[in-house]
Amino acid sequence: MKAKEIMTKKVVAVKPDTTVEKIAKILAEKHISGVPVVDDDNRVLGIVTEHDLLLKDKIKQAVPRMALFGLFVVPDELVKKAYKGYCNVHASEIMNKGVVTFSEDTDISEIAEVMHKKKINRVPIVKEGKLAGIVSRADIVRSMVKDSCSTQ
Repeated sequence: MKAKEIMTKKVVAVKPDTTVEKIAKILAEKHISGVPVVDDDNRVLGIVTEHDLLLKDKIKQAVPRMALFGLFVVPDELVKKAYKGYCNVHASEIMNKGVVTFSEDTDISEIAEVMHKKKINRVPIVKEGKLAGIVSRADIVRSMVKDSCSTQ
């Protein structure tokens, strides 16, 4: 089975100047965990995930931590203040630039193997260098169930 057979074709993508605030809203509203970042020609530049929103250095440095009984405690006001400044950071500043992409004709077994080895949850699918779709781990699992586990 090929990527083009299971990929999501209506991909939600963002531009490099999209803010963290807008990306967070998109992820929450669309119930997705990551978005490709594309240029004006729809070429994939990177990807931003929930993980990127939570763990990037800017937010880690902005929130001082206090140890209490071996746990890290952060006062609510400090968190709010740190996130307020972080909301205007652009996708280009936090995106993963080394994004793995595949063509529409790539076999899903190859995609699954790379996703497993690199511990990634989704990969953009490109056609002639432009974003054509996205394949997630869930897409691969659904295709496995559909093809192998359905009762006859």
